[in-house]
Amino acid sequence: MKILLIEDEKLTRISLGNILRKQGDDVEFCETGIQGIEYIEMQKWDLIITDLRLPKTNGMDILRKASMEQPKCAVIIITAFATVETAVEALKLGAYDYLTKPFEPDKLLQIVNHIRQFREVSKENKQLKKQIKKMSSNKVIGSSVIMTQILKTVKAVAMNDYTVLIQGESGTGKEVIARHLHENSTRSKKPFVAFNCAAIPETLLESELFGHEKGSFSGAIKQHIGYFERANSGTIFIDDIDDFPYSLQVKLLRVLQERELIRIGGTETIKVDVRILCATKVDLLEKVKAKEFRNDLYYRLNIIPITLPPLRERKEDIPGLIRHFLEKRGLSHSSLVLNANQLEKLQRYDWPGNVRELENIVERLLALSQVGALDESVFNFLNTQQIYQETEISDYPPLVEYLANCELKIINWALSKENNNISKAADLLQIPRSTLRSKMEKLRIE
Repeated sequence: MKILLIEDEKLTRISLGNILRKQGDDVEFCETGIQGIEYIEMQKWDLIITDLRLPKTNGMDILRKASMEQPKCAVIIITAFATVETAVEALKLGAYDYLTKPFEPDKLLQIVNHIRQFREVSKENKQLKKQIKKMSSNKVIGSSVIMTQILKTVKAVAMNDYTVLIQGESGTGKEVIARHLHENSTRSKKPFVAFNCAAIPETLLESELFGHEKGSFSGAIKQHIGYFERANSGTIFIDDIDDFPYSLQVKLLRVLQERELIRIGGTETIKVDVRILCATKVDLLEKVKAKEFRNDLYYRLNIIPITLPPLRERKEDIPGLIRHFLEKRGLSHSSLVLNANQLEKLQRYDWPGNVRELENIVERLLALSQVGALDESVFNFLNTQQIYQETEISDYPPLVEYLANCELKIINWALSKENNNISKAADLLQIPRSTLRSKMEKLRIE
């Protein structure tokens, strides 16, 4: 650590300095308070150790100056004239500790080592936070024409409180867009609350979203604050809004229109200040036509529509996405080098799982490949698509027979690849083992 020692007694100054230097610390000396203040103005310090009584100025002035100029610098006050009042004042002003002369050198070293450990933990914590932020980065990746246009729209609406409806297939990055909108808005320092309609049972959805009062129904043993209230002053992201129960849609419409709600079992009207972002994996207008989604709610949500393309429509973004997934994991681009043939295979694949599937494949490549050499077997997932492409349109048998033949080919291929190990073949096909066994019995595969 870089330490400034301010002490007018020469013997004390030299002895303490030598003790600290033996620990490997960089120690500078001052004899007067004026010199100490000059040193504080000129350089950054990790720790200042100062006597309370000094020529021309005192340790309290040093402490005030350090607190103002270098608030992250720790200050230890030492004195032969200790009083309770000065000790309390020093601690109130931000001193790390207060030592009374004479004291054992080990006592000072103990305090200095505590400060050192605290600084190391703080530094590590800061680095971890940076890494976590990087790993959970909501950066939108894409240089294709369609993604460039989407990014322009996102940038244009982020700073305003427009309700945005994000449309796209599963895995296209709808929540990433939602978080990007939040982080680039005036509400970025406030809560971002996300929930998925499909993941919460319909019987619990109303309570989770709007909250309930104690005793409002069986099991309501205490008051519950819902997602809308938790997101107050921030942003709420409602994913899979297409699965939102029709019976609750009028209550959601009221929140959108009036920015207020009533908890289940309550009578008080609660105002909420939230920005609402929604996502759907299907065409909501079709659900409106089928009377499965309220017409008025649809038009209230569809103020700013953003439609995310599937990955098969922006394959030129694949290299950039791979680099992004490596950066999220703190890896360099050299950690995963694809040759032209491997990249072409990825470009030919249609990615039914979209960006999420690509990220999973990157993880698989990292896990199963040696540094500098990719395991070609990792690309076997592409072969299932190639099997379907082998048959010309004119050669198609009846649909049921064709599907059975395809299943037979795929399962036999997987079993062959995995030496007839059913569990491994199921993992390769990304289906449960029980499903594979059932299909094998149906197709009479030994």
